[in-house]
Amino acid sequence: MLEPADRVLSREVSAQRALDLAYRYLGRRDRTVVEMRRHLEGKRVEPELIDETIAELLEQRYLDDARYAQRFAEDRRTLDAWGVDRIEQRLIAVGVDRADIAAALAAQPAEAELDAAVELLRRKLREPPSDDRSREKALGMLVRKGYELNVAYDAVRAFERTAA
Repeated sequence: MLEPADRVLSREVSAQRALDLAYRYLGRRDRTVVEMRRHLEGKRVEPELIDETIAELLEQRYLDDARYAQRFAEDRRTLDAWGVDRIEQRLIAVGVDRADIAAALAAQPAEAELDAAVELLRRKLREPPSDDRSREKALGMLVRKGYELNVAYDAVRAFERTAA
């Protein structure tokens, strides 16, 4: 049986192990609170230690779901030309709160969303769609990238107008 001093030492070692696992996991990229919780659960860290570890990471600002959502939305818009719907779905999947998602998505005005969709069409298509079939393909590509249907439709029309 463990003596009281040994229990304290064992708990401190376990707490340090949990923090080490968390820091290593954060070393690759930013994470959400939900992602961190899942990771530590997968490493068989005790629930009480998970809560303590997450509280410490939040206090140290290593975990910040609002910042994560903002950076993720900016990166996906800029690097991958994703639309609002796709960004929102991915953020929901990693456990970001809906209020944080809304704030991150509101940072880009609707006109910028349309401009980004038109720019994506310019990059992907050599020339504007000239018939219904090519319009449908362009529309489908934008919807798959996460643009709302009305934005995708407006972007296809705007792309056609720029070539005329």
